Amino acid sequence: MYKILVTDSINIQGLQSLYEHPSILVDKKDQLSSAELREIIGNYDALIVRSQTIVSKELIHSAHRLQIIARAGVGVDNIDVEAATRKGIIVINAPGANTIAACEHTLAMLLSLARRIPHAYQSMSNGEWNRNAFKGVELYEKTLGIIGMGKIGTEVAKRAKSFQMKILGYDPYLTEERAKKLGIVKASINEIAIQSDFITVHTPLIKETRNLVNDEFLQKTKRGVRIINCARGGIIDEAALIRAIQSGHVAGAALDVFTQEPPTNLDLLQHPNIIVTPHLGASTEEAQEKVAKEVSDEIINIFESQTIRHAVNAPQMSGETQLKMKPYLQLGEQLAEIAIQLLKKAPEKIDIAYYGDLVEEDTSLLTRYMVKGILSYHLSDSVNLINAIHLLKEHGLSYNVQRNATNKGFANYMELVLYKGDKKVNIGATVLNGYGARIVNINNYRVDVRPEQHLLYIKHQDIPGMIGQVGSILGSYSINIGTMQVGRAAIGGEAIMILTLDKKIEQEVTHALHSISGLEDVQILELSYEEELSVEKALHL
Repeated sequence: MYKILVTDSINIQGLQSLYEHPSILVDKKDQLSSAELREIIGNYDALIVRSQTIVSKELIHSAHRLQIIARAGVGVDNIDVEAATRKGIIVINAPGANTIAACEHTLAMLLSLARRIPHAYQSMSNGEWNRNAFKGVELYEKTLGIIGMGKIGTEVAKRAKSFQMKILGYDPYLTEERAKKLGIVKASINEIAIQSDFITVHTPLIKETRNLVNDEFLQKTKRGVRIINCARGGIIDEAALIRAIQSGHVAGAALDVFTQEPPTNLDLLQHPNIIVTPHLGASTEEAQEKVAKEVSDEIINIFESQTIRHAVNAPQMSGETQLKMKPYLQLGEQLAEIAIQLLKKAPEKIDIAYYGDLVEEDTSLLTRYMVKGILSYHLSDSVNLINAIHLLKEHGLSYNVQRNATNKGFANYMELVLYKGDKKVNIGATVLNGYGARIVNINNYRVDVRPEQHLLYIKHQDIPGMIGQVGSILGSYSINIGTMQVGRAAIGGEAIMILTLDKKIEQEVTHALHSISGLEDVQILELSYEEELSVEKALHL
């Protein structure tokens, strides 16, 4: 008999499959204090929470028989995932159950913004009858730009078409073929900024999307554009948005999410041309039932058949596999991180090859690490080792794995090749006995680089004084060089430089490096890195 504890306010209908299961006993206890929860958690095999319960390291330490922590929703900020992973507890969530709710809220905000419904309601509530003050605009034959064509963005596009809107869609993984099937136009972010009458964002919040809608973006937009954000706070630079609205360039905005929640910026909350709601995207009765049902069904599947779909950490590996693959896991992810950062765009094709001793090992987990490293560049925390391959296929991408006993000059060797149009990036790596992980090939240039957190990639002409000039500029910014590797095809031809640095450098340093004659490209490479990668951290997502 499995015992499951349910805390917080979770839809009872969604939990029905647990209540009806003959081998499961459910206890529903709301409003427990932290101390009360720690006292009883040791009696349970699974815990289901929403956002109110804090699943801390201390609580997990007291959970002697807990196997599953389930978040009836998407975010797991209230769960110490690392502590759960260290203790071998699977953490699951329900990432797709709120898709329709978030989509419909976006459309509600779109219509409310176009017709100024909240402001008209407030005026009438104050006893006024002022029809001329709330003249709106129609959606008919207007252009809607959707930044982020994942599940929610796709559903928004489908419904917006019923208003006979022209839909421009951007997503790093959106293909012409998929856009055609959806009946939309594949566009760049710039094209969306320039052409759209309405713009809605549906991307994760990652380094590349933080403040994506900023002063520069807004200056490119049509005068009178209207902007909606029901995705993540921080995608829109709120200060830039206020400036654009106050100047009259942006007609209005509808925001469900904020950089700080709850928000305190009165310019946002009280501006007559901004509609705000308190993060209601997933707040429907149906969505709450769906998230509860989704985690309930997955808990049953895990207990009965060890089938896991939506884990945000990885299941345990066998001890033998841990021992054999431990040196390669982080290297595989770093290999992918270098490749995707050099490619800069979402790949159309992925080739992975294993040589030498690796052919004899089970490299399936290593492949997942590479795929995770590739997809995380654009999809951030939504990618983990469990769903990486599924997400790859969901975005219409193919990958090919080859195994060859040839040693390629090393006892073990792995190579990753990414393709985008006529651009190709290939990275090769090995683990040297006694020396550890090494990147040994970058776009067919032979190098010997120990992967570290902060790397600098420079493509240049092989001319005298180049290394000295690079070192001089870095020194002027107090940047210490750990190691430097140079690879070249021929004397006087194209060459590359890879430097390991003690700290992250700012863009102004790369701008200064670009002033060097004969230097063609400079790129900061940031890698996942742990000095001593434990198995727990290797599995932690």
